[in-house]
Amino acid sequence: MAKVTIIGAHGKVALQALPLLVEAGNQVAGVIRAQEQAEDIAQTGAEPVVADVEQLGVEQLTELLQGTDVVVWSAGAGGGNPRRTYAVDRDAAIRTMDAARDAGVERFVMVSYFGAGPDHGVDPENSFYAYAEAKAAADVYLETLPLSWTILRPSALTHDEPTGLVDAEADQAGQVSRGNVARMIAAAVANPQGAQRRIISFNDGQTPVDEVLAH
Repeated sequence: MAKVTIIGAHGKVALQALPLLVEAGNQVAGVIRAQEQAEDIAQTGAEPVVADVEQLGVEQLTELLQGTDVVVWSAGAGGGNPRRTYAVDRDAAIRTMDAARDAGVERFVMVSYFGAGPDHGVDPENSFYAYAEAKAAADVYLETLPLSWTILRPSALTHDEPTGLVDAEADQAGQVSRGNVARMIAAAVANPQGAQRRIISFNDGQTPVDEVLAH
């Protein structure tokens, strides 16, 4: 199976994706900012790796990603601070993409959001604007790289129990459980052909996740 590195491994979605990836037989590394988060990562069966991607340059990130087959970007600044939002969601994400290319990584799975892109339509006065701009820049940059990329765009996240069923045909955002997002990540990793160079916007729905990502 693949060696998978998840950036932002202590996030609520990533913590649910880690055990799914491990159970599928992958070798999984979870990149975290703080040592105190390491035990939570280890309990999923993944290997905790302490590294603050906000502070690392491309060369350091390239070294971090050596030997990785699939990078999953699930990190984020969490909103609230525009400067840090741009620093993490745009700048660190783009450096990580460059590092993935330089390290010979084959695939990159980006966790974005429903409605992301240059035409996001968020008012500059809205507190969400910095995040929308940062994610648009990161998504657009990923599409230019010679990687097999997948951009997942879940709608509003909930703590509902995951069903493994989504709607990837909706033209309007609704809501989706974090567990279903985790399942979409795992399915994207497991189905390289079906996930290749695809942007998938989705809500909770009635279609099995594996069917959405099937070749």
